Amino acid sequence: MSEVADRRVRVVLVDDHRMFRTGVQAEIGETDRTGVEVVGEAADVDQAVTVITATRPEVVLLDVHLPGGGGVEVLRRCAPLMAAAENPVRFLALSVSDAAEDVIGVIRGGARGYVTKTITGADLVDSVFRVQDGDAVFSPRLAGFVLDAFASTDAPPVDEDLDRLTQREREVLRLIARGYAYKEIAKQLFISVKTVESHVSAVLRKLQLSNRHELTRWATARRLV
Repeated sequence: MSEVADRRVRVVLVDDHRMFRTGVQAEIGETDRTGVEVVGEAADVDQAVTVITATRPEVVLLDVHLPGGGGVEVLRRCAPLMAAAENPVRFLALSVSDAAEDVIGVIRGGARGYVTKTITGADLVDSVFRVQDGDAVFSPRLAGFVLDAFASTDAPPVDEDLDRLTQREREVLRLIARGYAYKEIAKQLFISVKTVESHVSAVLRKLQLSNRHELTRWATARRLV
């Protein structure tokens, strides 16, 4: 990594697992060796927007699934920073998920790339610098999702049922379909059990479903789980 040690890139880590952030910091954050300076961390959407706005890093390593609306919500709220004429903030998704929906969602939101958490420290450092330079960076298998979604002259199909749901309702839907109890969902999303119940009721009503078993089948059929 000596080739990049004479360069510097300021990075914010956004992930809701503290141990993972600590591991990434240990792996890439030795600035004299890697050139990467970690200037902030965040565990949810609100923290991320606050830290990113305050520090204005060159690159944000962004997890897709976050309490408060997910990585897409961070991108939406940081759109002015990404669009800045000088010193734009660029985003690189770093997630355990390799689902096509997650990849395409954050790329549509403005992320410059998407790599999975199986990436090595050296490759992650290289990816961060490439994103800083304005390149698009993807783990090999994931690039195909993006090509399939954007290379066609036809617009990708729209799921009108799914589009009826808010971002938070989609989060609750996925967790319900994965078998989480209401209390577990409330804890993960930092909301009350009553709010979870309200979201579930709204999802069932909008999708014209009767119970969580039908909801699970619906989500599984669309590969949302």
